[in-house]
Amino acid sequence: MPVIERTGVARALEQIASYLDLKGENSFRVRAFTTAARTVEGVSGPLAEALADGSLAKAKGIGPAILEVITELVESGRATLLDELRADVPPGLIEMLDISGLGVAKVRTIHQTLGITTLAELEVAAGDGRLAALPRFGERTAQNVLKGIAFLREASQWRLVHHATDEATALAEALGRVPHVVAVHIAGEVRRRMETVREVIIVLVADVPPEEIFRHLASLPGARGIAGQDERRATLRLAAGTAAQIIVTPPQNLGTVLAQATGSDAHLNALAAHATSRGFTLAGTALWEGSRFVPTPTEESLYHALGLPWIPPELRESGAEVGMPVPRLLERGDLRGFLHCHTTYSDGNNSVAELAAVCRADGYSYLGITDHSRAAAYAGGMQPDDIRRQWDEIDAVNASNPGIRVLKGIESDILVDGSLDYPDDILAGFDFIIGSVHSRFTLSRDEMTDRVCRAMTSPYFTILGHPTGRLLLSREAYPIDLDRVFEVAAREKVAIEINADPHRLDLDWRVLAAARAAGVMISLGCDAHNLAGVSNMTWGVGVARKGGLTRDAVLNCRDAEGFLRFARARRP
Repeated sequence: MPVIERTGVARALEQIASYLDLKGENSFRVRAFTTAARTVEGVSGPLAEALADGSLAKAKGIGPAILEVITELVESGRATLLDELRADVPPGLIEMLDISGLGVAKVRTIHQTLGITTLAELEVAAGDGRLAALPRFGERTAQNVLKGIAFLREASQWRLVHHATDEATALAEALGRVPHVVAVHIAGEVRRRMETVREVIIVLVADVPPEEIFRHLASLPGARGIAGQDERRATLRLAAGTAAQIIVTPPQNLGTVLAQATGSDAHLNALAAHATSRGFTLAGTALWEGSRFVPTPTEESLYHALGLPWIPPELRESGAEVGMPVPRLLERGDLRGFLHCHTTYSDGNNSVAELAAVCRADGYSYLGITDHSRAAAYAGGMQPDDIRRQWDEIDAVNASNPGIRVLKGIESDILVDGSLDYPDDILAGFDFIIGSVHSRFTLSRDEMTDRVCRAMTSPYFTILGHPTGRLLLSREAYPIDLDRVFEVAAREKVAIEINADPHRLDLDWRVLAAARAAGVMISLGCDAHNLAGVSNMTWGVGVARKGGLTRDAVLNCRDAEGFLRFARARRP
C-alpha cells in the first residue's frame, strides 16, 4: 500500500525542481523534474500500479534517475534527494518563490545579499528599505512583496476546491461505513462549488442518537481525534492537518439541516426572512409553522413548504436568489466541444490521437487542440514548422474517422504591445485562436487593459483565455478593467473563457452576470496538459453554474459548425 500517492509525489518533484533551481543547478535537470511532476499528475490510476506494470517508466519525462526518486516516494513517503536538498537550502526560500514577481534569480539575490532565509525576515526588509535598495528591485517590488506575503498568509487558511472535494469524498465514504449511518451528504462550500474552501462539512443521517455515531469518529482512517463536540455536531481533526465538521440528524429533519449546513449565511438569512413572511419559523435544525413541527425529509420539501422552487446549491450565495426564478443551469452534458488542451507539441503529455480518444469517450463531438505559441519558450511553444507538422497529424487523425472532429487551434501569447504571437498569414490557417497573457503581469491596470483590448481587435482572435491570470491561493489576478474588456469583447464578438483548471477557475463566477449583461459569449476551456486534465471540466461547469449560466450562454455548447461560424465571422 503506497504511503504517498499521485498528488503528493508531484508536489515532491516540484519541490525538488525548486530546490535545484535555487542552488543554480543545470536548467535541463530542473526542467526534467518539473516535466516529471506534470506527468505524474496526469496518471489516471494508482501510481503504484503504473510503477509495477512499467507504464510510468515509458511515460514522457520519466528517466531512470527520476523513476528511482518516484519509486522511493511511493514506497516510503520520502526521497533521499529531497531530504538532502532541504538540508542545503533554507525552506523559507521555497516559500518566497510563491510570491508573485519573485523568481529564482531575485530570491537568490535576496538570500546572498541580505542573508534572508524566512518570510518574516523578508517582510522586515521590504518594510525598512533594504529590499528596495537592491539592484533592479526598487520600491514597487518591495510593496508587491509585502502584498504577496499578506496574500500567502490569507491563502494558507484555504484549500483549492478539487483538493477539498477529494478530502470530503474520502471522508464521506469512510463515514458511510459507520454503523447506523443511513445516508451521507457533503455540504458547505464544497457543495456550493466555491473555488476555495475553508471548511469541510458533512451531514449524516442516522437512526441512533448523535453521540453513538461520534464514538466511531476518532477511529476513522486519517483521523487524529475530535477537536470539539456538542449534542449534534463534532469537529474531526484530520491527518492532513485540516478539520471537518460532522453533523448528525434524524431523517425527518434532513432537508432543513442540509440546507443550513450548505449555506451561505446570506442565503440562509434570506430564506429565514422569507419563511417568516409566510408564517413559518426556520430555527436551526427544524421548520415550524406556529407551534407545529414541519417534517422536511428532503431539501425539496423544505423549499416547497416555503412556496419556493428548489435552488441549486451553486446559486446560494448572495440571498438575492431567494424568490427569484431558477434558470435551467448549464450541465456537463450540454457541452459539445472540448477546448483548450496541450499535446506533446508543447508542454502536454499526450498525443492528438490520445486526447481525441478520451474526449470521444467523454461524449464530446469535437476537440480543439491549442498548444502554446512560440513566445512561450518555457512551455515548448510551437515554431512554424511544428505547426505544419501538427496540422498534418490532425488531418491524419480526422481521416481515420475517430468519432470526434479535431480542430486546429493555438493558445497564442498576447504580447506586451497587444499583438499576437504569429503573423496573420499563420494565424489565418488555424480554425480558432485562444489569446492569453503569460508574461509581464506587473503592467499597470490601464496598460494591461489596453494590451488585452488591442489583441481582441485581431480578426483571428476567438477566445480570451484565463482573462485575469490568477492562480488561486498562489498568485493574485493582474490589474485589469474587466468592464472595458467585456465592452470590447462584445463589440468584437470575442468569447471570454472560464478556464476550468482548478488552480485558475478564471473568469471568476462573481463577474459572469456583468459579462453576460454586456453581451459577451462565454467559453469553457480545460487547459488540460494530460488525459487526467480532461476531467477539469467539472470545475468549470461549477463556475458557470455559480454565475447563473445556461447552455445558450456557452460557446462550446454549439456543435462544431456553430462554433466555427462564430470563430470565422470576423475573418477577412
